[in-house]
Amino acid sequence: MPDIVTPEIRSRIMARIRGTNTKPEMILRKGLHAQGFRFRLHDRALPGSPDIIFPRYGAVLFANGCFWHGHDCHLHRLPGTRPEFWQAKIARNRERDAVVLQALGELGWRQGIVWECSLRGRSRLPLEDVIATCADWLRSNVDSLEIRGRE
Repeated sequence: MPDIVTPEIRSRIMARIRGTNTKPEMILRKGLHAQGFRFRLHDRALPGSPDIIFPRYGAVLFANGCFWHGHDCHLHRLPGTRPEFWQAKIARNRERDAVVLQALGELGWRQGIVWECSLRGRSRLPLEDVIATCADWLRSNVDSLEIRGRE
């Protein structure tokens, strides 16, 4: 299926997609800050530059977009245009995610992932539940957390 816009317009559209301060990330930050948690943001000294870093708790949180990280939910659907390119790109993102999580674990950081589908879409969870789950995990000694939308 050919693209319906010119390559220049597509490039401009793709360039506007943010990698930091995304809406899911801002929702998490606001909710956790209201719960009394203090954090740092996007520390480039850490592998993968985690979205939210909690030094006091030895934990990091990633707010992963379902499309970009190849999540198996209703929000992830490959575009009809250049599917080979997108499959390869998302596969590389998933490989990078695995390497980053392993590197953070080796450095002693606990890792949490909150998937976009848990915050929006038909499978979203109540925001209070997502924030409470994150808060409980931060206060615990559990190594990892993954919050997915309802199946």
